[in-house]
Amino acid sequence: MPTLLLVRHGRSTANTAGLLAGWTPGVALDERGAAQAAALPARLADVPLAEVVTSPLQRCRETVAPLLAARPGLHAHTEDRIGECDYGDWSNRKLAELADDPLMQVVQQHPSAAAFPGGESMRAMQTRAAEAVREWNARVEREHGEDAVYLMCSHGDIIKSLVAEALGLHLDLFQRISVEPCSVTAIRYTRLRPFLVRLGDTGDFASLAPREEPPGGDATVGGGAGAP
Repeated sequence: MPTLLLVRHGRSTANTAGLLAGWTPGVALDERGAAQAAALPARLADVPLAEVVTSPLQRCRETVAPLLAARPGLHAHTEDRIGECDYGDWSNRKLAELADDPLMQVVQQHPSAAAFPGGESMRAMQTRAAEAVREWNARVEREHGEDAVYLMCSHGDIIKSLVAEALGLHLDLFQRISVEPCSVTAIRYTRLRPFLVRLGDTGDFASLAPREEPPGGDATVGGGAGAP
């Protein structure tokens, strides 16, 4: 079965503004995010890519644009099911303002029970994304062979939920996973089990230096802006 590269979009204007973008239109890469996207073709230069699949949201399409430009003949397929979680009424709101909402504690500690008002549940988010991966795995293997590698450009919570699913972790543990902007996570699927072979790889070890963390060790919903 294929190997899947999960690329989180580059840093966005919503990330730097501390906003939970969700499906809000017009959220683009900021200057650093554009630089991250521009560096992606060189980072993946030695990897033959059979297909590129992207969330329909602007920040993901902008992230894969330099990669597509560097590889003539490779085109992006749009897949709604790997689009960002539908945060409903929380969309485009400041994360700092949402921190005291009682739902945030559920999102952090019991996400399998979290459902966003006017949006979707985190459980439904994981289910649709995992179904998309299974269907794309079958398609890529059928069209390109079992050793093919393909790429999906998606969002922080989506990628974290797919990693949890691949590892057999309950969704309630997925907030322990971190994927920074423009990081590459690789999952090699086989007939019997998936293997996580890269997690949140940015190639930037400076991001491991100590930095200020959210209070109480909470995860940043939506994935955050990454290292300063």
